Amino acid sequence: MATHAVKIWDWPVRLTHWSFALLLPAMYLTADNSEWGWHMRLGHVLLALIIFRVIWGVIGTDTARFSSFVKGPGAVLRYLRAELSHKEYKGHTPLGALAVLALLGLTLAQVGMGLFAGDPYDGATGPLNSLVGVGTADFLTDTHEWFYYAVFGMVGLHIAAVVYYRAFQAQKLIGPMIGGKGEKALSVEDNTPAPWGRALGALAVSGAIAFWVYSGAPGLI
Repeated sequence: MATHAVKIWDWPVRLTHWSFALLLPAMYLTADNSEWGWHMRLGHVLLALIIFRVIWGVIGTDTARFSSFVKGPGAVLRYLRAELSHKEYKGHTPLGALAVLALLGLTLAQVGMGLFAGDPYDGATGPLNSLVGVGTADFLTDTHEWFYYAVFGMVGLHIAAVVYYRAFQAQKLIGPMIGGKGEKALSVEDNTPAPWGRALGALAVSGAIAFWVYSGAPGLI
């Protein structure tokens, strides 16, 4: 298939992607070494990034918007039947969209449980712990301690997909997520530019919400 270099991923998507790649192992390491202060601070940074990605998925560029790549079961089946090549999709494929939603959903669930969790023996208590009863907090704490297996399992599938597409589909996925450009079919056009004001505004809103939660959600509790 004839291809050309096109702009695929904007800088907010790439920033979010690589920040996740750094923060998830950092969250594990801080918990494994009982560095609870850093664990909770980094957890709120991760919360801000999740909120930002959701906002950017609504107001962002073509390939960032959920409406452009989240499709129904029919689109997923057509992709699995190879009716269209991977290179004919500007951004995420229908199957890749499911992975994006799964990663965001699982990570949000893990962070959310941490906000309500509380362990009086090690001093790691989420800022929203007082909103739930002791039984609920205990359940969320216990689940939070093993749920990272689900998150890292999904990360593992994502890495396996990257390797598969590189080996069997001649499609490089890491390079475009670093530089923003990749080889696509001639029918695929450049992604729309990322409006800096809109992106910085979304980052500010996301950071403010995460800081409000980190501060104990004043006005709510």
